Amino acid sequence: MGALAVAFLGLRGAPAWAQRAEPTLPALAERLVAMTAVTGYEQAMVDSLLAFLPGAARDRAGDAVVALGTGEHRRLVVCPVSEPGFVVGRVRDDGWLTLRRSPGRVSPLLERQIEGQRVTVFGRRGAVPGVVAVRSVHLTRGRGTASAPFTVDSAYVDLGAAAASEVAAAGVSVLSPVAIAKRPQRYGTDLLAGPVAGRRSACAALALAARRAVAEQGMVPRGESVLVAFVVQQDLDARGLATLANTRGPFSQTLILDGGPGTPGVVTAVPDSSAARWPALGTATRWSLGVRYPGTAVETSSLAGADSLRARLVRWIGGSP
Repeated sequence: MGALAVAFLGLRGAPAWAQRAEPTLPALAERLVAMTAVTGYEQAMVDSLLAFLPGAARDRAGDAVVALGTGEHRRLVVCPVSEPGFVVGRVRDDGWLTLRRSPGRVSPLLERQIEGQRVTVFGRRGAVPGVVAVRSVHLTRGRGTASAPFTVDSAYVDLGAAAASEVAAAGVSVLSPVAIAKRPQRYGTDLLAGPVAGRRSACAALALAARRAVAEQGMVPRGESVLVAFVVQQDLDARGLATLANTRGPFSQTLILDGGPGTPGVVTAVPDSSAARWPALGTATRWSLGVRYPGTAVETSSLAGADSLRARLVRWIGGSP
């Protein structure tokens, strides 16, 4: 295989972090930030969440869903797992890859961030490390092209392969998902930085709240039920949320968790427009966990704020306003 280095990260049964009796929120949030779930390719993250939550199951859209309580008064709380990213557009004869945007919204800012950066390509045999090439300063000097913004259309990914056959041997092919290499960093007293750190911290808070509710039978008030879901393709067509509305609704209330611009750790609650599209969601509200530098590789969330969100979700599942 020449110089091609392959790092296998495939799941082998339930991951160790999912088997712990009660992992802390910082540990779980950091683990989720380190994972990749490009829109349309969220299966591995959903697998991990299914292993973490007793009684959880995958629905037909690919969501991880766990039902709490048996009452007819139903509420729904969801957290998206997907993230913007890229897919392999072409495998060249010389072993280089070109990229295309994944389905959904991929911001120009995200595209510019990957120039010259390490990326991970997720092939059939596992994760393969690569790097996005940098334009030659010498060849572009004085030609006007060096000042043009970098886009994914001009990206070339080097896996260390000398031929297309080496790329195929690593399990990489057209449409293999690609994301910037995840290296979450904790700094300050309680800050966590990494791509989609706010969304993943919110999902960690929900996972822990749901795990506690499963362990403590009777948390959901009598006559009520709460459906907890980690939904896919939220930034594309909200397929996961739509499936829940159409197959598990109607709900009296829907709570949508996410990260968003704001003071790290501060939760902003606003009405969500999803209810207008899917009336079966009932009254829909979005809780956004504030982050600094949103949409960047160093998006920063507060772990203390996420832990407060976890406690707040426990109360919400238990019927408190």
